[in-house]
Amino acid sequence: MNKKMILNTSELVTCSGYEPKFGKDMKNIGVIENGAVVIENDKIKAVGKEKDILKEYNKEDYIVIDAQGKSVIPGFIDSHTHFVFGGYREEEFSWRLRGDDYMDIMRRGGGIISTVKSTQKASLEELVESGRRRLDSMLKFGVTTVEGKSGYGLDLKTEIKQLKAMKEIKKDHPIDIAVTFLGPHAVPEEYKTKEDEFIDFQIKKVLPKVVENNLAEFADIFCEKGVFDIEQSRKFLTAAKGMGLKLKLHADEIVQLGGAELAAEMGAVSADHLLQVSDKGIKDMAEKGVISTLLPGTAFCLKEEYADGRKMIDRGCAVALATDLNPGSSFTNSIPLIIALSALYMNLSPEEILTALTINSAAALDRVAEAGSIDPGKKADILILDYPSYKFLPYHVGVNIVKTVIKDGEIVQKN
Repeated sequence: MNKKMILNTSELVTCSGYEPKFGKDMKNIGVIENGAVVIENDKIKAVGKEKDILKEYNKEDYIVIDAQGKSVIPGFIDSHTHFVFGGYREEEFSWRLRGDDYMDIMRRGGGIISTVKSTQKASLEELVESGRRRLDSMLKFGVTTVEGKSGYGLDLKTEIKQLKAMKEIKKDHPIDIAVTFLGPHAVPEEYKTKEDEFIDFQIKKVLPKVVENNLAEFADIFCEKGVFDIEQSRKFLTAAKGMGLKLKLHADEIVQLGGAELAAEMGAVSADHLLQVSDKGIKDMAEKGVISTLLPGTAFCLKEEYADGRKMIDRGCAVALATDLNPGSSFTNSIPLIIALSALYMNLSPEEILTALTINSAAALDRVAEAGSIDPGKKADILILDYPSYKFLPYHVGVNIVKTVIKDGEIVQKN
């Protein structure tokens, strides 16, 4: 049996719980001074004060991981990314710097459609290789679970290719991957003004293949003005739910369309982006337990106002944070950047940020029973920071302070 013990911590931040944290409960992160963790195989066996743990467990029976007076926290969970794609869009970044807006760029063949063309050309092997490299980078930042979306195919062949790439990467990469089918991510040229037909194509031709081959856990749609409206989104999500997929939703990013309300109505696991969410949308998400996943890196890169995470938490929502890593609107997987933006521009406290990147992001992937906190029975996904307090995460601005990454009870990364 693989038996380890983490000792000599300054503090152990458990983020303890087996369900998401809503509203003011997001500040409750369960700090244990001089805490210790007992790991057996890939699971957490026990958590508590070091002196109490050592009374119950014989240190000589375990491999000791010396935390050297550092802060120990749960592994980060990046619950919204598009990490499998072909090509890059560095030119578009320059266009945005001179003032071109995102929808203008999309209208002239840039944006998502540009990446679709590159991804269609890429081989499965190329997508697997580049996807692995991106996950390697995420691991250095302490990410132990990630969500990956398709959506850069729009056709049957390439959507399946993206999903198969993630399935292949899952076989041997330490990071756990939750896979989302995002077939309706944009409207292909041949379906312009025929969006209903494209939704029918996704429902009749692509969804069944995804489900039949067990390639995804979630389904998602870009519910936005000029992309897919509420009725089209409802139709697609209803079909996906009927085929056994759990639901996510790109909601209220650019205009206030009612995506958050639809997510609540449909029983979605999460609604993501939410820059323009309505007060009713916030109320509905809080009442129905929909995780509000905020992506400050996207607002930062697009120079848009940030989602009002402060209001959402104050009104009882469970907020999660993610990078939205993609080649267009947020080409970053930097967890330190997300932490800094959340603290300085969204007015979230260090405790709320940590909750949003751990247990609430686990809930956004329907993994809260197995990940997202340092609790007995959960996966031993744990980070040792390079400082004695979690409060250094926002304070050491934009710097990666993760020293050691433990995944499933094994040390997989040392920085």
